[in-house]
Amino acid sequence: MNGPLDTFLDDYFAEAEEHLAVIRRALLLLEQSIGQPRPDVAHTEELFRSFHSLKGIAGMVDHRETETLAHELESYLRALRDGDVTLTTAGIDVLIKGAGTLEASIAARRANAASVDTAAAAAELRLLAAGDGRASPPPAEPPPLAANLACVFTPSPALIARGVNVDVVRSRLREIGEIVTAAPTITSLGAVAFEFTLRGTLPEARLAEWQNDAMVFTAMAAAPDAAGRADDRPTAILSSGHYVRVDLARLDELMRMIGDLVILRARLSDTVERSERHLPAAQFRAMQDDIDAIDRELRELREGVMRVRLVPIGEIFRRMPFVVRDLARESGKSINVDLSGHDTKIDKFLVERMMDPVLHIVRNAVSHGIETPDERAAAGKPLTATLRLSAAASGETVVIEIADDGRGIDAAHVAERARLAGLPVPAGPLDNVVLLDLISAPGFSTRDDSDRVSGRGFGMNVVRETLQELGGTMQLETEPGHGTRFIIELPLTLAITAAMIALVGDQLFAVPQAAVREVAAVEAAAIRALQGAEIVEFRGGPLPVIRLAAVLGLPAPAAERFHAFIVGTGAGAVGLLVDRIVGHREIVVRATSDPLIRVDAVTGATDLGDGRAVLILDPAAIARQSRDRAPRRGLKIMRDIA
Repeated sequence: MNGPLDTFLDDYFAEAEEHLAVIRRALLLLEQSIGQPRPDVAHTEELFRSFHSLKGIAGMVDHRETETLAHELESYLRALRDGDVTLTTAGIDVLIKGAGTLEASIAARRANAASVDTAAAAAELRLLAAGDGRASPPPAEPPPLAANLACVFTPSPALIARGVNVDVVRSRLREIGEIVTAAPTITSLGAVAFEFTLRGTLPEARLAEWQNDAMVFTAMAAAPDAAGRADDRPTAILSSGHYVRVDLARLDELMRMIGDLVILRARLSDTVERSERHLPAAQFRAMQDDIDAIDRELRELREGVMRVRLVPIGEIFRRMPFVVRDLARESGKSINVDLSGHDTKIDKFLVERMMDPVLHIVRNAVSHGIETPDERAAAGKPLTATLRLSAAASGETVVIEIADDGRGIDAAHVAERARLAGLPVPAGPLDNVVLLDLISAPGFSTRDDSDRVSGRGFGMNVVRETLQELGGTMQLETEPGHGTRFIIELPLTLAITAAMIALVGDQLFAVPQAAVREVAAVEAAAIRALQGAEIVEFRGGPLPVIRLAAVLGLPAPAAERFHAFIVGTGAGAVGLLVDRIVGHREIVVRATSDPLIRVDAVTGATDLGDGRAVLILDPAAIARQSRDRAPRRGLKIMRDIA
């Protein structure tokens, strides 16, 4: 493939994903119209437009498998819209299957993999569109696309050679209606295009003929007036002058450059501080003011680039109802999926990395947590279970919750399976912290065999490892008979973050601010030894504390006072003791990718700007490792006290 076509394919894949997101949402809404004489008009039209647009852009890149299947999906929706057939459960199933095949076909083209066979899905759709086997007679006049249209024409040398130019397009449009506005625009590829809005109707025969001439039509919700104003923009346009698609790798490079500026700004600040005694007071204040101004502009620049990288977490959430619907039907369960906070923004990189972990937890909820309708009836519960996915932003952190109202986790069964697997299990009842550690252990499973719903015990381990790599944390809350809730906290971004610089022994370390719940001063005299561990009184209760100097193997000079980073909540809260906090800074995170030097307690390194490189600690991982190494009896006593 040549360079321009590669670039055009990138636009095709991005545009296709936008339409697929609309399709996934609209299909679930359309399901509510099963059995009605006419399905919901708005949802049917939305699906029709999306499949129609997919067909058009697939044809432009010669992706015939997708073009053909999208055409059959469009034809079936037209039959539903016109009342020729009735929407049934089988019809929804075939629509969802067809949309899934369409997505797989596009994904295969994107990965340069073997083409996906779309023939079977297309054949099922043709049968459905024919109703009970008798093909519906074609209407005397093909139905028009819409009464108010937008048309984008992108000329090319090949089209001009065939005599198709903007004047010819304008004449064609006048044949079908009144041109209200016409304006040139620049596409995301840098080419010149022409946007038209018009009042009129477009017969299907003309649509099929003209779309091969780079004329892309879309319906408009409201007609523009003579001055060219409209209540609503076109529902979809292949190329828009108001939006530019940017490769994520370019944004990564831009963030790297901003990170370098952050380091240079820190170096400049240190240099100016050292120059204070050599400069007149007025000159020094002026330099400080300039540095403060640079700092503000740099912060705004970073936040601006971050806003470009942020996308709705709904990209993850909207896929889950399809997964649950399929798995619930296979397992004979009835499950309602409740989504909230899907407009919460998160870094695009994190969305891509979190897709599989969220899927693992959802599948586990369907497999292990949610009961069958008979079991729920016997327990006095509603026959339909509820699976909730929610997201919310909290400062520089995003909190994702996945909860079900199922049977909860059987701690005794987990302990039994863990012992059989050779995992260390503390005596007595298991709290949620230890329970999460056990179910996240590599190879752990509560099942002897795997099925399509749940795998062979690697899911939760993958979830925890992914979260650790992303600098996130996970908590578990479960109550037998009432359900289970997973709480995931993630940083908004991984590139630049606010951090506290702490002195431990004779070395400095950076601790991401988002990973710490709060900071407290701890008097050395208040620390008490208990069964091989140490605790302090904190907010009216005992708090286990861990000396970072001991964990990191650094010299620990006698001190009368420490600072404690409070990590975790409830019974899982731990205080990490450092000698003192020396400052707050925005740091550039340089991840350690070499497996020979990676350790769980360190997420990377950063440059403080004065030439010193310091390690970035992972407080949650340190607390977890120290808890695992601590005497089990001592930890149990502390948790019992708490």
